[in-house]
Amino acid sequence: MTRTAFVFPGQGSECAGLGRELLALRPDLADTYYRTADDLLGIPLARICRDGSPRDFEDPAVAQPAVFLTSLAVLEVLRGEGLEPDAVAGHSLGEYAALAAAGVLEWTEALWLVRLRAELVATAGDRIGSATVAVIGPPRSDLVRLCAEARAATGQVVEVAGDNEPRQTVVSGQAAAVERVAREAGAAGARVERLRTGGPFHSSLLGEAAAEFTETLIATEFRDPAVPLVSGVTGGWVTTAAEAAVTLRGQLTSPVRWTEAVATLAGSGVDRYVEVGPGRVLSGLVRRILPGARVHPTCTADRLLGAVDALTAATV
Repeated sequence: MTRTAFVFPGQGSECAGLGRELLALRPDLADTYYRTADDLLGIPLARICRDGSPRDFEDPAVAQPAVFLTSLAVLEVLRGEGLEPDAVAGHSLGEYAALAAAGVLEWTEALWLVRLRAELVATAGDRIGSATVAVIGPPRSDLVRLCAEARAATGQVVEVAGDNEPRQTVVSGQAAAVERVAREAGAAGARVERLRTGGPFHSSLLGEAAAEFTETLIATEFRDPAVPLVSGVTGGWVTTAAEAAVTLRGQLTSPVRWTEAVATLAGSGVDRYVEVGPGRVLSGLVRRILPGARVHPTCTADRLLGAVDALTAATV
């Protein structure tokens, strides 16, 4: 029997016009989500998602709410077709959309947290002088070693910040140390991609930002998941409101364990994955983690409608 997970993308999936086709398909979403978000955050997300240029997404405090919001709007389209997941998970920023999809957070509360998170991390990144890279090729153990060597050589902090799939590791930290890791990895034959995250996400450098963010989380109401939920922080199941709050508090300083999260979903019998939101980053990662999995991106109207058809057929 087919089991389906909805997985939600993070920063890096944003693009100009990421909401244009979606709003053309479902104009009502402009009032339900986008204009509500405009009023809440005080920024023109509806216009940016529909007509914005790439420069509009250079600020993480805009890009991250835009990705989150578009993911929630796509989720609304899927649910409007009577389609529900057997489980949900999110990659980094996408964890907030997963929490909203599982009923753990109200979507407006999650949106506000996303904006605050982006602002705090960007401030920390500017103060520290940070960088983030994705290293494709060598195993995670090699990157752990290179980070240790870079710390010893530079006196700066650099850490493994994410395990995206068995051959792709994210490294984050202070700029000189990250550049040393990138240089050494590249010299050994790895492909290195520099990421524009707006700060050293998922590293110990965000301890102060995480403490400030936790103050807001303490005042936020968490609920038990209404849909089975896997955390990208632990790679395991989250079953209570208290567990959800604890994992989210640790998210800023903990590495993303995406390979483990997908393995946990697969271990529960999930064999179909729908990337709910813009881009196709997670579709590619899931295919490399589970070559036999059925994967459906929803980043264009055609792909979204194709996912609806495939899921409806599977349900029948």
